[in-house]
Amino acid sequence: MVLGAVVIALALAALMVTASRSREGALTHRQGMRLVLWAGGIVPSVVLLALLIATLPAMRPIRAAGDDLRVTVTGEQFWWRMAYQPAGAAAVTSANELRLPVGRDVVLALAGGDVLHSFWVPGLAGKMDMVPGRTNTLVVHATRAGRFRGQCAEFCGLSHALMAFDVVAMEPAAFDAWLAAERRPVITAAAAGARLFDAHGCGGCHAVRGTGAAGAIGPDLTHLGARATVAAGIQPLTTANLVRFIRDAPAVKPGARMPAYPQMSATDATAIARWLETNR
Repeated sequence: MVLGAVVIALALAALMVTASRSREGALTHRQGMRLVLWAGGIVPSVVLLALLIATLPAMRPIRAAGDDLRVTVTGEQFWWRMAYQPAGAAAVTSANELRLPVGRDVVLALAGGDVLHSFWVPGLAGKMDMVPGRTNTLVVHATRAGRFRGQCAEFCGLSHALMAFDVVAMEPAAFDAWLAAERRPVITAAAAGARLFDAHGCGGCHAVRGTGAAGAIGPDLTHLGARATVAAGIQPLTTANLVRFIRDAPAVKPGARMPAYPQMSATDATAIARWLETNR
């Protein structure tokens, strides 16, 4: 594409120089119309047709197989619900971070939980709408390990621009180990932070496997400490950022459905944040 752009720019520059140095009347009206026909019509049409024919085979959608990993991705205001459904195994729920095995086809079932959203990972796949009441299917295939930035590409409310996520492509063995670890419940259910999490009613909206928290309104926080960000991709996962979001989520993400907790002390919020960070 760069080479083609350079050739076109040089050709236009040469044409401009030639035209500016030519004597008046050197090009007749008939010759000018012929130039417009070839340079403005026939040549671009032939080039674009050739490019279309060359790229059509690469535009065919990937076909889903019955044993492919399936992940249901649901857009919420303003975060992402991920539910992994491996063939022949129980589903595993996570949030705001999508992990994929390199070299394997993965079927993404995309849905809108509340309003219109749009799934977009420029480094991995094209855009696809997420419509409430409808499931759209997108098959993706990561060819290299790495981290890709994802973003909601459909205006969905006040914090639309703050609704991001990471896609982590992992080697197959590493992915299988991660998915197995995700199935396990937390082992720190008796910690002080866990008791405060329960006392402040956080389990009414959030689930943490291995505790009594089984809420489904907000993100699943079981292995939050293994994620890289907090608040759906907009801040690094640090104790300070987590404490701020716990106490006043709307200040970080306007329009978020999670209410502020001005009555919660910084000490309690810090204990909850540190407990969540230990759950990996």
